[in-house]
Amino acid sequence: MIGFSRKKPPLLGIDISSTSVKLVELSQSGGKYRVESYAVEPLPANAVVEKNIQEPEAVGDAIKKAHKRSGSKTRTCAMAVPSSAVITKVITMPASIKEDEMEGQIQIEADQYIPYALEEVNLDFEVLGPSAKNPETVDVLLSASRSENVELRVSAAELAGLEPVVMDVEAYAIEHTYPLLLAQMEDVDATGTVAVIDIGATMTSINILSDSKLIYTREQTFGGKQLTEEIMRRYGLSYDEAGLAKKEGGLPDNYAPEVLEPFKDTMVQQVGRFLQFFYAASQHNHVDQIVLAGGCAAIPGVDELIESRLGTRTLIANPFGRMSLSTRVNPQRLGNDAPSLMIACGLAMRSFD
Repeated sequence: MIGFSRKKPPLLGIDISSTSVKLVELSQSGGKYRVESYAVEPLPANAVVEKNIQEPEAVGDAIKKAHKRSGSKTRTCAMAVPSSAVITKVITMPASIKEDEMEGQIQIEADQYIPYALEEVNLDFEVLGPSAKNPETVDVLLSASRSENVELRVSAAELAGLEPVVMDVEAYAIEHTYPLLLAQMEDVDATGTVAVIDIGATMTSINILSDSKLIYTREQTFGGKQLTEEIMRRYGLSYDEAGLAKKEGGLPDNYAPEVLEPFKDTMVQQVGRFLQFFYAASQHNHVDQIVLAGGCAAIPGVDELIESRLGTRTLIANPFGRMSLSTRVNPQRLGNDAPSLMIACGLAMRSFD
């Protein structure tokens, strides 16, 4: 994928979801972060479908508006492709091989791991360290995504007048924010096992971290759009009106018991199912903590409901909890948006790698 230049420029973290573009810019001083700017810009319906860009021009226009609204002067950015669009494989290579030689060797061997023609994919790799079974070899994480997934994101950013210099994977962007989340948790240390569950408008992802490393990720279709559609159906509103009413209130008295509570119940069931998938695929049979991210994490009381039903401590993600804020950032608005800014925050942190 897109590589790094040696001297890191400041980077805007740009997350493209099915319903909005989210932009975050951070600075760092003395090991402490500061939020310099951020913005969330809605996308037109169907510009992005299940994280696949259908209309690059519309996405580029939204990025441009988000950038203008944020007030940032930075024009270099980090972006991410969805985890479901990436094939990852840990392979072993001789420890004696130099990194520039390794790149050529991986290109030669990659076709046995990647089910697409190599000219159709963007490849990247990261040396993880010595192999546990053989100290003379190193484990190498190989990542590949079809070139169109990368090129559509690059194109949208360039249409907005920005220069993408890093292309990451959404799950790894969340892993990047993990130290910030640990600071939120009581009684969970860096060795614990934590489920970060990001429930957006149309897609939900679960990312399990153990010993501060990503060990499992899965995505499936489920999100707040189902609640918006039920509000439309029940109260005869347009999709936009329903979305606004969901956020700002003003719905009839029967909304909470007859529409919202059943949706929260469905969220609990989805979280439980995701965890069962993880337990079935691993040696684990519990997690120490659930962290809720994404727009649906803002639904009042959903963390308490999940905690009481599943018996696992649950909190709402706020990666900015210990950061200072520039004067152009509205603290209350950032607090409300924080759970849905996890990926953008992790991408902005790539400035400091």
